[in-house]
Amino acid sequence: MAEKKSLKTIAENRQVRHSYFVEESYEAGIALTGTEVKSIRQHGANLKDAWCDIENGELLVKQMHISPYEKGNIFNKDPMRVRRLLMHKGEILRLFGLMKQQGYTLIPLSLYFKGSNVKVQVGLCKGKKLHDKREDMAKRDAQRDIDRALKAKR
Repeated sequence: MAEKKSLKTIAENRQVRHSYFVEESYEAGIALTGTEVKSIRQHGANLKDAWCDIENGELLVKQMHISPYEKGNIFNKDPMRVRRLLMHKGEILRLFGLMKQQGYTLIPLSLYFKGSNVKVQVGLCKGKKLHDKREDMAKRDAQRDIDRALKAKR
């Protein structure tokens, strides 16, 4: 029988949903070294300023910080190094076309374990204008007030 793989979230980039419209999201593997995986297991990853780019037909994630592993000595890599994301060639070419023609940006939304593999959820995003951000904040605040009122009635 097929086993159910559990998802364990390591890091999330919450600011993305405030600053961008997330049109689509994709799951990609990531090429890491052993000490980087050990550091990620200790929650040593940060996606705050991370973004993705396509160079020479490869999907790369830049500015993603993975802290050096404490016991890794000479095997530790640069925390801010460029890392390769693993996706099918056809998907990468499709994303490349969308990025160039329609002005989309690729941004990592979350980093998680799927079974024993580290995966990255990449979002195809379009930037929000200031008035869009204000509308979203107003909707969020209104929903929060409704939830509080319902909770107070109980």
